Amino acid sequence: MSAAPPAAAPPAGPPPEPSAAAAPRAAAGAWLVALSPVAAVGAALLAGSAFIAAIGEDPLALWSLVFAEAFGTGYGLGQTLFKATPLVFTGLAVALGFRAGLFNIGAEGQLYLGGFAAGLAGLALAGLPWPLPLLGCALAAALAGGVWGAIPGALKARFGAHEVINTIMLNFVAFALVSYLGRPHFMFESVRTAELPPAAWLPRLDALWPALRGSPANAALLLGLALAAGVGAFLFRTRRGYELRAVGLNAAAAEYGGIHVGRAQLLALALSGAVAGLGGLNFVNGYKHWFELGFSGGAGFLGIAVALIGRNHPLGVLLAALFFGALSYGGLVVHQRVPGELVEVLEGIVILCAISAHRIAERLARRMR
Repeated sequence: MSAAPPAAAPPAGPPPEPSAAAAPRAAAGAWLVALSPVAAVGAALLAGSAFIAAIGEDPLALWSLVFAEAFGTGYGLGQTLFKATPLVFTGLAVALGFRAGLFNIGAEGQLYLGGFAAGLAGLALAGLPWPLPLLGCALAAALAGGVWGAIPGALKARFGAHEVINTIMLNFVAFALVSYLGRPHFMFESVRTAELPPAAWLPRLDALWPALRGSPANAALLLGLALAAGVGAFLFRTRRGYELRAVGLNAAAAEYGGIHVGRAQLLALALSGAVAGLGGLNFVNGYKHWFELGFSGGAGFLGIAVALIGRNHPLGVLLAALFFGALSYGGLVVHQRVPGELVEVLEGIVILCAISAHRIAERLARRMR
């Protein structure tokens, strides 16, 4: 019985060319993912419009009033920038963690401790010439927030403890710790410290832009813009930033490639905490010129929404912070016509829509490719 003939070898030659329609479909999928935050904001505004219509108001007229108040006057623009400033810091902080695959929900506590440390440093350095007190406040704020962020980072790197649980719990520890340690420094029958020396103040922006006169917008915004540029350069132009992003994309593959995953996670959360801590300068050094209990007002938690809408990119974070700042100030202006809680409801809807829209866009993009 003769043996079976050998199988024919595949024809030599280059691999088959991709379909001519593949490249346009891939490009359309990329645009779909990129525009998912816009779709999330649009869906949230539609949901808010349904609430407004349910109480008998005209949604279009109300939204027009909100954004006209937020951007239509110099004072309103200044208020919007002031509301957006802490969100720039907390949004960048959360985005840094996200890039490393970590969910930092502790930006609120880190911001709070940063403001407290800035207040104490300003009082301790009273009498020194400018700019030493201001620099001391900034260093203290970054150090306090960075240490508070490094704690869950170290627990994650050493024991694998989940950062979500740790950062949530450390928020409550930070609030209680500040209330306890601040007692000797609070003025009689108040929940605030004494006023910082003028050498520790951040200048108001109306000194550079007179149209903003009367608004509390201050140079902390300029620091936030510089920090956004620095975070972008760190993430996309440095080796450590590349390691952070690699760990966030696939920790096992990054470790196989020689990256120390634990060190990258610790660095990410420490830097995240330092960025959030610097956000305390907006209120303490730029606005009131003293530390006050409860000053953060949920800016750390709202930073999660800012990072999600901004797709964890510094430029996106800036745009998302501006949107939420306008929403926050505009909501204060129209609170006599609609319940003040509407803004909080809308912020929650934006988070849900941002998560859902991104997932849906990614699935559609994969199918299109």
